[in-house]
Amino acid sequence: MSLTFSEWQEIFRLSWPELWPRLGEASRLREARFGRKIKLCVILNARSGLCSEDCAYCAQARGARTQVAKYPLLPRDRLLEAAAAAHAQGAARFSIVTSGRGLTSPRERQALLEAVAAIREQVPLRICASLGMVERPFLEELKAAGLSRYHHNLETAASHFPRICTTHTYQERVATIAAAKEAGLEVCAGGIFGLGETVAQRYELACALKDLGVQAVPVNFLHPLPGTRLEHRPLLSPLEALTIMVALRLMLPETSLIICGGRLPTLRSLAPLAFAAGADGLMTGDYLTTKGRTPAEDLAMLADLGLEVEGRG
Repeated sequence: MSLTFSEWQEIFRLSWPELWPRLGEASRLREARFGRKIKLCVILNARSGLCSEDCAYCAQARGARTQVAKYPLLPRDRLLEAAAAAHAQGAARFSIVTSGRGLTSPRERQALLEAVAAIREQVPLRICASLGMVERPFLEELKAAGLSRYHHNLETAASHFPRICTTHTYQERVATIAAAKEAGLEVCAGGIFGLGETVAQRYELACALKDLGVQAVPVNFLHPLPGTRLEHRPLLSPLEALTIMVALRLMLPETSLIICGGRLPTLRSLAPLAFAAGADGLMTGDYLTTKGRTPAEDLAMLADLGLEVEGRG
């Protein structure tokens, strides 16, 4: 299934009562592909701050007037401990995230390879990483060590990207995704909605993700943080956020859609409807620089909805 641009536009023109049937359609597509199981993932900010890039939404970006923690790559024992905690909380995936353009230090690369190998041996979950723009040989080493999936967002449409970041290009992000696929890794790539993009640019991003054939799409909504370039942008409304989810599910019926950053301030009381709108995955716990819901709270919500957690069915 795919949507033409006219069909995509029509979804965004629907009133709330008119959107209900499309929610049902999105929910049926999710259940047909993924059943009633929801995948939980947990991320760890494994290297924080001191980023050279100027992404307009990020609290860790160069030039951001924010007070975020700054530290080098966490030691292996800390990464192993965090992975074990994620597994105990019901997560199917654990992702190691580092700030910066890319993880280039030979010492940190070796330390990370050792940490991934240790997690693979000791914790029964799938290991992911988001390390910025790195080359295929290192990605192949990560896969050999036990990494299953590489995360690298496109963030927004190519036509909108220069307004969001000027220190690297959209094409560099696409090249990193291609390198991860060539290394034999699954790829998790999505974007942030609410950056000032148009409905046409949302369609452009969805088409790019479909063409790249990524296995998972993390769906983020802008949480405007004081001190960032986008601090004054308004939040998307809960209904617009759900409309985005429906459109993505109809466009990408075979792709995992994971609700990630910004869901608390954006979806608010309508958060449970994300699964009716097509989400089959959920990032639980804290984000990189902001607090999230506890895994226990999210597990309770899923139980109330009659949904199962992958690995706990």
